[in-house]
Amino acid sequence: MTGILIVEDDASFATMLKGFLEKNGFKCDHAPSALAALKCLNKNKYEIVISDLKMPDYDGLDLLRDIKKNAYDCPVIIMTSYAHIKSAVKAMKMGAFEYIAKPINPDELLSIIKKALDRSKEKPNTNTTAPAKKVKTGFEFVPGKSEEFQKVMKHVDLVAATDMSVVILGESGTGKEYIARRIHEQSKRKDKAFVSIDCGALTEDLAASELFGHVKGAFTGAVNDKDGQFKIANGGTLFLDEIGNLSYEIQVKLLRVLQERKVRKLGGTSDSDVDVRLITATNEDLKTAASENKFREDLYHRINEFMINLPPLRERKKDIMVYAEYFLNKANEELERNIEGFSEDVVERFLGYSWPGNLRELKNVIRRSVLLETNELLSTENLPEVMFENADITETQPNQDLKSIASENEKKLIEKTLKEVKYNKSKAARILKIDRSTLYNKIRKYSLE
Repeated sequence: MTGILIVEDDASFATMLKGFLEKNGFKCDHAPSALAALKCLNKNKYEIVISDLKMPDYDGLDLLRDIKKNAYDCPVIIMTSYAHIKSAVKAMKMGAFEYIAKPINPDELLSIIKKALDRSKEKPNTNTTAPAKKVKTGFEFVPGKSEEFQKVMKHVDLVAATDMSVVILGESGTGKEYIARRIHEQSKRKDKAFVSIDCGALTEDLAASELFGHVKGAFTGAVNDKDGQFKIANGGTLFLDEIGNLSYEIQVKLLRVLQERKVRKLGGTSDSDVDVRLITATNEDLKTAASENKFREDLYHRINEFMINLPPLRERKKDIMVYAEYFLNKANEELERNIEGFSEDVVERFLGYSWPGNLRELKNVIRRSVLLETNELLSTENLPEVMFENADITETQPNQDLKSIASENEKKLIEKTLKEVKYNKSKAARILKIDRSTLYNKIRKYSLE
C-alpha cells in the first residue's frame, strides 16, 4: 500500500485529507509540523510527501530543502493558497513535484498523486542524486508571436551560430531553458549532448560532485568513481539554471574550468580536457550581485559574452493565447479530455491577469481547469480566485470627489466580479473578501440585480 506523509498544521484539515486519501486506498501518516515530518522521514519510508507551504516553525520550502539535502527518495507535493503563488513556483524550482491550490479539489489531487507515482516507477535505479538531465534533440519549441519575443528569437539566431557563452535573464517560469535548448539545437554542437542542471536544487556539498565528478572515497558515500556533468556534456552544451545560487567556493572552481577547459574530479589528482559551451540562466541581476560581492565579478564577465533578456509573460500579451492553446492541447491529451477552447470571459481574464508565475503558472491553471471543466469551452467558473482579485478598474474623471470615486470603483469592481463568476454570490464574496450579507447590501445599493 502506498505510504503518504501529510504535513499540515491545521489538524481538522489534515484529518479530513487523511480520511479522503485512506478511502482511496492510501496509507497515511500526519505530521503537524515540518520538524515532526523530518522525524517521520527518518523512521519510515514514504512514496509521497504532501506538505502545506505556510507553517509556524519553518515553512514548506525549508522542509523541501531538507528533504532534497538528505536525499529522501520521494516526490513532494506542495499545498498552497493562490496568494502564495510565487512561493509555490519557487518550490517547483527547488525540486517539488507539483503544487496544488487550496481549497483542494479531490480529483485534481488524485491525478497529481497518480502522476507522481508513475514518475517514480519510471525513475532509473542509480546511486546519483543529480538534478541533471540529458535532453534529446528535436524538442518541441513553441515560438511566441509578440514583438518582444521575436526580438529574443533574433538574438537566439545570431548567437546560436557562435560558440559564445550566453546568459539568459528572466523571471522564474518564463521559459529560459527552452531558449537555451533552442540555441543548442541551432548550433554546431546540436548532435552532441545538452545537459541541464538546476543550481537551485544543488546543495553546496553536492554541487562540486555533480559539476566536476568525484573519485571513489572522496567523501562519505562516494562508493564509486563518478563523472561530473561537465564531462557528460563534453562536446555539447551545459546549461546551468539559476547560476546565482552557486556558492562562492563553487564559483571559483567553475571559473577555473572555464578558463583552463580542464576539469578535476573531487578527490582526484589529474585533469581531463573538456570542450563545453556554457549557457546560464538567472532571475536576478548578476551585475548588481557582483558589485555587492554576492557573485564573482570575474566569473560574471566570463559567462556573460552575450546576454538575452526574456521578458515576463505580462509584457508579451500577444503570446498568452498562443501558449494557452498549446497547454490546452497538452492537457486534453494528458487528462484524456476534449475541451475545445476558451470562452470569451476566460480570454479576457487571461489577457488582464499579471501571471506572476509566467508560463509555469499558465500551464498549471489550464491543467486544473481542464480537469474540472464540464462544458465544451473553458469557463471562468474553474479559474483560481486570485485571477479576479486585481481586476482592472477604469479611470475616473478628475472632477469627481474622493467619495464618489470610491463608490464608482467599488460598484465597477463588484459588477465585474459578479460577471466573471456568473453571479455566483458566494464565490464573489470570497474573491472580494467580504461576507455575503455585505455583498447583498452593496448589490442593492448599486442596483446590480
